[in-house]
Amino acid sequence: MPKPVVLIAEELSPATIDALGPDFDVRNVDGTDRPALLSALADANAVLIRSATKIDAEAIAAAPVLKVVARAGVGLDNVDIKTATTAGVMVVNAPTSNIISAAELTVGHILSLARRIPAAHASLSGGAWKRSSYTGTELFEKTVGIIGLGRIGALITARLQAFDVRVIAYDPYVTSARAQQLGVQLVTLDELLAQSDFVTIHMPKTPETTGMIGAEQFKIMKPTAYVVNVARGGLIDEEALHAALTAGEIAGAGLDVFTSEPPAEGGTAAALLGLPNVVVTPHLGASTEEAQEKAGVSVAKSVRLALGGELVPDAVNVAGGVIDPYVRPGIPLVEKLGQIFSALARSPLTSLDVEVHGELQAYDVSVLKLAALKGVFTNIVSETVSYVNAPLLAEQRGVEVRLLVDDDSPEYRNVITLRGALSDGSQLAISGTLTGPKQVEKLVGINDYAIELPIETNHVVMLYTDRPGIVAIYGQKFGEAGINIAGMQIARQTAGGQALSVLTVDSPVPDALLDEVSTAIQADLFRQIEITES
Repeated sequence: MPKPVVLIAEELSPATIDALGPDFDVRNVDGTDRPALLSALADANAVLIRSATKIDAEAIAAAPVLKVVARAGVGLDNVDIKTATTAGVMVVNAPTSNIISAAELTVGHILSLARRIPAAHASLSGGAWKRSSYTGTELFEKTVGIIGLGRIGALITARLQAFDVRVIAYDPYVTSARAQQLGVQLVTLDELLAQSDFVTIHMPKTPETTGMIGAEQFKIMKPTAYVVNVARGGLIDEEALHAALTAGEIAGAGLDVFTSEPPAEGGTAAALLGLPNVVVTPHLGASTEEAQEKAGVSVAKSVRLALGGELVPDAVNVAGGVIDPYVRPGIPLVEKLGQIFSALARSPLTSLDVEVHGELQAYDVSVLKLAALKGVFTNIVSETVSYVNAPLLAEQRGVEVRLLVDDDSPEYRNVITLRGALSDGSQLAISGTLTGPKQVEKLVGINDYAIELPIETNHVVMLYTDRPGIVAIYGQKFGEAGINIAGMQIARQTAGGQALSVLTVDSPVPDALLDEVSTAIQADLFRQIEITES
């Protein structure tokens, strides 16, 4: 088998290549050379990028076997996530790789503004000695307002406390208990702007947050206050900032990011660079050796997981998170239960409950809902199904999905059941479990019929009226056709009622033979199941 192709479109650390390991065909291309990029994507299974390579709809269309786009960094402005999701392509980044570097740079900007370090350096380097011209201010007992008290905001808080500052924060998604734990007082945005001597913003860039600090907000701030942005360009309205700085509404600004990078000549961002009360850096938030190495190694590990068919905690377009080792073996089991469900369904699925019973109820099992959807759609849609687009496929088909969890499992430590309503008004339930030290995947229930059979590649499921001689009929016909029956379970609820037979066969059964046997035993249901491995 050829090795999966991993395309590296920008310069990454040597540790990134080491983290990928020997299992991939690693190729390099200049991601800014558009024709070369599109050509190289033709047989790429994964592409690793930083900020210069644009993976848009055109690039994704040029990559028919692409499974994962890995951004060695945090921002994903250069990746069309919506198109990638529709195409079943996982998008991963390294969300924690630069948080320490970004926090330290923020503190650096605050100190640079407070003590006017860059301007004093430039003056002295130019031959002047003007001590009185660069009088600054202490941080001691000042108020620092943090907009966005996430991971970076929390790190900044911890570092600033050594300066004996008062830290206040605005974040509608942080609880007061969490803020108290960090030693931070939660306030409204207007209160933060009015009270702060230094304001630093750490929000994701969304339609709601773009331009969230504008002319109205600057009018609330103290004339002695400073604003810092090392998060994303555009969170601060650059025209409003320029006006506030030149009018003296605020004292200064520290900027590492801009709406257009590099700032376009003649634009507002370029005008900000020339103001004496502005400290600027060229998007250095993640530009430390440590952050670059952590980002590369992180996404390399994610690529290995993604190409191995596993869920990736840092995937931005896949629900879920870190998967507990106790939950992980259930993922392939549930995928296979989903395939069995689809093979036995008589009509389209309208709703699906993923029921998790037993000890697993104590764990985060949200990943099993994704696995169920991936299994259900794997063999019934034309496009490639992944953990990324499976929920989208369900949404497009109007399938309602629920995850139900409890500890009621009297016969097994854990049982997982996929219970669905079909468009013809019927219901279908498929149950499975893992048994023994080897965690053998077993099918343990179809509707109300209890069985216990290891899940293999090929199965035949029959439902018929229970009567003597049925096993002999299909045994003889399969034997004459050279189809070996490797295992069998028969279940019934009452003698003379309906019986369910589930066979494990060593090879697929031809359609003509399936029809012949089904007719011979007068089956109410007769289906072949072929399990597709991820």
